[in-house]
Amino acid sequence: MRRAQWFGTRWLGVGLAAVLAVVTITLALTGRLALYINPDSTWFAVSMSVVALVGAIASFALPLGAEADHGHDHGDHGAHDDHHGAHDDDAGHHVRHPASVAATVVGGVAASGVVVLTLVLPPASLSAELAMSRDVGATPLFAGADAVTLAATGDTSSFGVGEWATVFATATNPDAFDGDPIELTGFVTPGEGDAFDLTRLVITHCVIDAQPASIPVGGQGIPETGQWVTVTGTVRSTSDGRLEIDADTVEPIDEPEDPYEY
Repeated sequence: MRRAQWFGTRWLGVGLAAVLAVVTITLALTGRLALYINPDSTWFAVSMSVVALVGAIASFALPLGAEADHGHDHGDHGAHDDHHGAHDDDAGHHVRHPASVAATVVGGVAASGVVVLTLVLPPASLSAELAMSRDVGATPLFAGADAVTLAATGDTSSFGVGEWATVFATATNPDAFDGDPIELTGFVTPGEGDAFDLTRLVITHCVIDAQPASIPVGGQGIPETGQWVTVTGTVRSTSDGRLEIDADTVEPIDEPEDPYEY
């Protein structure tokens, strides 16, 4: 029974850490780590994974059960005997409450299940349904005032859906952008009226903080929700002072290798 506890402790510690480290390094080598974190953080994630692997390997130098050593002074045999006797007298010190044992087992199984799933499931991007569920009704801003300034000068060649979403949400003079050519890639989410929204998930650090950026697209039919498309068209200022894309073409495409913006 005690050996099983030692094995469990070792697995929930260095075991799970080592598996996650291997998964992280493998994803980085195959170019798929960007499905989970901002590529700018790849070096940090890989470095920490290497450190975790080195620590896991070094842990094998410790005898099984060393985790249970509370720092007894084994050099003082008499003191150790007295301390050991005191522990034997206090049976409650060694007996764990059943609820504590159950919580540990459930937590361990859950943690192990999550880690094992990272091994057997292929990397996948976040879905359009999740993007819509994270839509809080207010347009998140993914760039500062410099994005609006650049858009006003026509320097928008590097703009993605996130930057244009900021421009659409904050432009105080929509007519200044009327007629700007645009070509963007994203997936389809429901819009208003005869338009649909071209959406992209924007990541700051990792997929946990992913937020949807959307811009309205009109002038064409409405593709199926979740379909990836490339939209070519022109920015137009509507009669009610909003901006939208007047699409010339809406081309269905496969999901790109890197589905996020950063």
